[in-house]
Amino acid sequence: MTRTRLLLSVAGGLVVIAAGTGAYFWLFAGRKASADGSTTDSTSRRPDVSATETFSTDVAIPVEGAKVVRDTLVISVSAAAQAAAERDSRILAQVAGRVMEVTVRDNDRVAAGQLLIAIDTAEYALGLARAEANLARTQASFRELTLFDDQIADSAVRVERARVARAKSGLAEAEVAVREADMLLQRTRVTAPFAGRAASVRVMLGQTVRVGDELATVVDLNPIRVVVQVLESEVGLLAPGRRAVVAFAAFPGEEFVGRIATINPVVEQDTRTANVTVTIPNPDNRILPGMYARVALEARKFPNRIIVPRAAVLERDRRTMLFVFQGDGADATTGLAKWRYVTTGLANDSLVEIVANPETEMVQPGEIVLTDGHYTLIHDARVRLVENVQAAGGRPR
Repeated sequence: MTRTRLLLSVAGGLVVIAAGTGAYFWLFAGRKASADGSTTDSTSRRPDVSATETFSTDVAIPVEGAKVVRDTLVISVSAAAQAAAERDSRILAQVAGRVMEVTVRDNDRVAAGQLLIAIDTAEYALGLARAEANLARTQASFRELTLFDDQIADSAVRVERARVARAKSGLAEAEVAVREADMLLQRTRVTAPFAGRAASVRVMLGQTVRVGDELATVVDLNPIRVVVQVLESEVGLLAPGRRAVVAFAAFPGEEFVGRIATINPVVEQDTRTANVTVTIPNPDNRILPGMYARVALEARKFPNRIIVPRAAVLERDRRTMLFVFQGDGADATTGLAKWRYVTTGLANDSLVEIVANPETEMVQPGEIVLTDGHYTLIHDARVRLVENVQAAGGRPR
């Protein structure tokens, strides 16, 4: 048994040696043939390919651009705001009774003096009739007391007798009662105090109301007021009449232009803000009271400034820079992106001033600076001006 195992081990070793020797000669022969150029196979080495050959540098990258301008830079104060009606009036019941007529619903247009709600007049008509009857009785008593006073020569005596007669007959009190009864009768007709729209109509036909019950509201929505809460540190920069640009959450992408109407001189202690009222034309009544808004209030103007879009300004290596487009000449939309360090000055939400500095470069009016698709560019990158980077297949900033 021991001899048999020994023979098997020797045979296995010879097989392994033979296999290894064959593999060595096969690999060596393949490499040598490839080096001599006499043979090619799957083991031959592929040629090296440079990054330049793979990604051609002649391909123009889509970018967006804007011209440098010399203009007035307007610094704005931005704040949150809420729309409110120019005028609003809560209509309260001034007499008690049953509602006989409701002529409007919410959001109906109303004219000044238009009937909104009518309350039963029967009780108040009777009250007026009683007051008028009492007035007739007192007038008769007054005439009896002054029947022959016209014959008195002394006018001062006549005046004094008439005064006493009015008091004794109760004529003055009766006249007041008639006016009061007539006023109550008139108050059964609830009318609009001014032209606008009906809102929050709270009563219905047949309902009984009491004095002081809220019946409806009338609002005047043109113009609309926007009340802006401005920090106390910025209130001093504002003035009535200056321009205001308002963006409402209800109308994304749309801007409304108004004017500063009033500035409240009192700063609220809790918020350290003052209310600034802006008025905006609202002929179609699209803007409704209570709508949330963001407002940019024109604060100060700085004329004759070199201005670029805020999106053009980048920061590289903790330095401020931008890319200036240099056209090829033949094609006005294709050229190179020139890296240029700049110094910025004043800025608002969308524009930045570029100022002269001996340590940086300037841009000039009429030059084109890149505003989108330029975030990862390098100096002298080949670019192509387009209207929309994403639509052109580029990478927006």
